[in-house]
Amino acid sequence: MPEQERLRRKIDLFYLFPHYASSDLVSSGMPQKVLDRIRDTTLPLDERWELFEPFWRFVRTTAYGRTLTEAARRLFGIHDINRDTYEELSEKIDQSNRPGWYRYVLKEEGRIEVSLECGSSTDVDRDFFAPVVNFEEFLTPRSIGEIEALARKTDLPIHSLEDLESSFESEFERCLAGGMVAAKIGLAYSRPLRFEKVSRRFAEDLFSKLYRGLGHGLSWKEARPLQDYLVHYLIKMCIKNDLPIQIHTGMQEGNGNIVSNSDPTLLTNLFLEYREAKFDIFHGSYPYCSQLAVLAKNFPSVYVDLCWLHVISPSVSKRMLHELIETVPSNKIMAFGGDYVIVEGAYAHSRIARRVVTEVLSEKVSAGYISREDAFELAKDLLRNNAWNLFNLEEKWRPAATNPR
Repeated sequence: MPEQERLRRKIDLFYLFPHYASSDLVSSGMPQKVLDRIRDTTLPLDERWELFEPFWRFVRTTAYGRTLTEAARRLFGIHDINRDTYEELSEKIDQSNRPGWYRYVLKEEGRIEVSLECGSSTDVDRDFFAPVVNFEEFLTPRSIGEIEALARKTDLPIHSLEDLESSFESEFERCLAGGMVAAKIGLAYSRPLRFEKVSRRFAEDLFSKLYRGLGHGLSWKEARPLQDYLVHYLIKMCIKNDLPIQIHTGMQEGNGNIVSNSDPTLLTNLFLEYREAKFDIFHGSYPYCSQLAVLAKNFPSVYVDLCWLHVISPSVSKRMLHELIETVPSNKIMAFGGDYVIVEGAYAHSRIARRVVTEVLSEKVSAGYISREDAFELAKDLLRNNAWNLFNLEEKWRPAATNPR
């Protein structure tokens, strides 16, 4: 979230649980209504702790839980999150809600030069972020109301598929002018990642059916071919503008979904057709890690991104990084992405990722697989240079203020 939004909020201990660890709490048995109560800052902190503590006992040992403990220790000087420390930690979190906290966490302590912030616009704080745009609203229209919302956003009438394409291009070009460094496809949360090649005529018929629905719109099943057509349309716009395409694969955040929808091999038809594209495949595709390694090895257009993976399981990310170094050209591996909506989580994640990279490279040197010199060069590439080059940040990102490296 933007720092200004954080400053407007009342925050305490449970600010650390906006996602990830909260999903583990639900998985451990915490009812959703209890999770809602512990996040309610109008209720007494001690009352919320009593609701939280029985479930935290089970979650504190997951990687999500350990990440928050890392943040508490390194940023707030609290060695653990427990009954003896929660009040002091909560006070320190409240005291941190001041201007300059993001610079302290991300730049000074985190040594994170720039983060890619994914949203629906390019309005980000350029001191810290470069924008990635999720065009899902253009990819998934299913009703007249959604089409009208797109028309208002671009100030262009939409009465045909051609109009929708023009509106999509207008928004895409506006985002390019605003400094967009990549486009994001997150549709694996709602459907399988297989995007078929759909004829324009069939897509036009579907769009017309949307209008004929008299307000009822299209079901997800009916709309899927139109989504397929629009995903291909987005990829072609990205290729034309030399823009990477980020795609969510693997486990979905939250509780309850269909993980097979996120199998990266479902994207193979895109990799075969769009060989000049740059596909940034997210999250190590966990649990389909080896499948992603094979795809990246076979296709020049496929890049491996381990964002999120270290806080899902450091041991999995360590195993995968060993495998990737042995199978995939090193310029196509990005070993870290914070993937948190709170800076404290991104910071703690960066520490875990650095440890994993250090351990893997040290083991490779000890085994005689690479030299120490190779290890130092790999560390720079895996943690900075590969992403810097893929997203062309030398040209596309300029901090609003002095940005020490």
